[in-house]
Amino acid sequence: MASRVFDFSEEEEKREEAVRQAIVDPSKGQIPLHVTSNQHEASPEHPLFTLSDPERVLVHHTSGVFKKSDHGVVLEYGKSSDQLYAGVRSIDLRFKDLVNWLGETHANVRLSGQQTSQGYAVYKIHAVDATGRHRLKTEDEFLQTVVERLLLSDQSFEPEEVEEDDQETDTVYISDMTSISNFLRVAKNTLPENIRDWAFRNLEMTNQTSISQDERRHARRALSIMLNIKWQGAYFPPIDPVAARQILDEELYGMEKVKQRIIETIIQINRTHTLPAYGLLLAGPAGVGKSQIAYAVARILKLPWSSLDMSTIRDPEALTGSPRVYANAKPGRIMEAYQKAGSSNLVFIINELDKADSGAGSANPADALLTLLDNLGFTDNYIECMIPTGGVYPIATANDKSRISEPLMTRFAVIDIPDYSQEEKMQIFQNFSFPKVLKRMQMEESECILTEAAVAEVIRTYANEPGVRDLEQAAEHLAAHALYLIETQGVKQVTYDEEDVRSILE
Repeated sequence: MASRVFDFSEEEEKREEAVRQAIVDPSKGQIPLHVTSNQHEASPEHPLFTLSDPERVLVHHTSGVFKKSDHGVVLEYGKSSDQLYAGVRSIDLRFKDLVNWLGETHANVRLSGQQTSQGYAVYKIHAVDATGRHRLKTEDEFLQTVVERLLLSDQSFEPEEVEEDDQETDTVYISDMTSISNFLRVAKNTLPENIRDWAFRNLEMTNQTSISQDERRHARRALSIMLNIKWQGAYFPPIDPVAARQILDEELYGMEKVKQRIIETIIQINRTHTLPAYGLLLAGPAGVGKSQIAYAVARILKLPWSSLDMSTIRDPEALTGSPRVYANAKPGRIMEAYQKAGSSNLVFIINELDKADSGAGSANPADALLTLLDNLGFTDNYIECMIPTGGVYPIATANDKSRISEPLMTRFAVIDIPDYSQEEKMQIFQNFSFPKVLKRMQMEESECILTEAAVAEVIRTYANEPGVRDLEQAAEHLAAHALYLIETQGVKQVTYDEEDVRSILE
């Protein structure tokens, strides 16, 4: 039997013809169709990109490999004996660089999409192995980070121009030089212009042989920090004042003037779509709920938060970072707040602003906050780049505002928070502190009962203590005592009177 000679040129020509047919002729104005979008979630109506599929053979989940030829980027899929090609028919402009990169690297992907009148609309993409069945952990984490960042960006402009729970996370996806280089290749337009230029300078520095190993390491670390932050614009969507008030009522008892001031701030944001020019300074005795107010505001604004305790800061450099000329150089605490929040838009909680001591000479660590509070941009000595601050909402707390310098005071809208009356403390203990402790300890209300005289004794015990923090500790002490009796003596219910409370809390 004569053997068949395989003609590679013939097969390659067939393949090229298949690729050409998979891509709509650009001269007809149909491909590539660049779609501008500000949608923050992909869907069949607002896909990442759409593949040409006139035969409508692509299913909900499709695996294949992206390839780039002289004609454009195509998805190659199907069995090796019967390979098919789908060209990119239209694409969200934000994802143009990413799709080109996927084609250049011959990335194996698994797509989630839906057939539409425009073609196969892709709204999810994962990095997989050659079989298409198993995700590649590292590659997919990087891909999801890039997709998420691109979706958050606002790029209704040409590529050359630049314009954007759970809460805190230390997960870093962009850390090695490969992922850093790839991110700048496919998602550079998610960065503000000055940070994009800074990133390419630092990337170039890491490739120089004339610098020291420490300088190269610092440049790589700085890049990793900056690229793992979601850089967003200063535009804030409307906030529902009714929902905001509900959150305040859930978190805080009374404080009507405080709640009104916060709702006024929300209404101002809704009118201007930007944060107020001044942050909040919450001044009042310890334990009255200043930090709780700050957390409630972060929840209302739907922003991540990061906190800084000024009582532990003795050197301004702890806030502004140390220059990279030192081997042990590192970013300052302000830059770390951005890093921890993972976002350029955040609530920055500055605890105990009045306890910031003066450093060496006339240096005051608290004064290092001035550039952050002025909303003109902040520069960290380690990062060496101006950080936009338009999306940062500072909320400071202080027990004694008279100890705060005048320049700092003028940067805040001050809200004075008085101590609670005895009646208010009783209501807080009965309706907030005690039920919250029982819920935290997974106890039923019927398992631990306090008589009216017992509650009054708790309030009398802490009558001279400011705030309600001691009341919550007393509630936890009593609940823990009851739980001990239930577990060790087999009782179903424990009731405490005045004498019991006095004995337990003494």
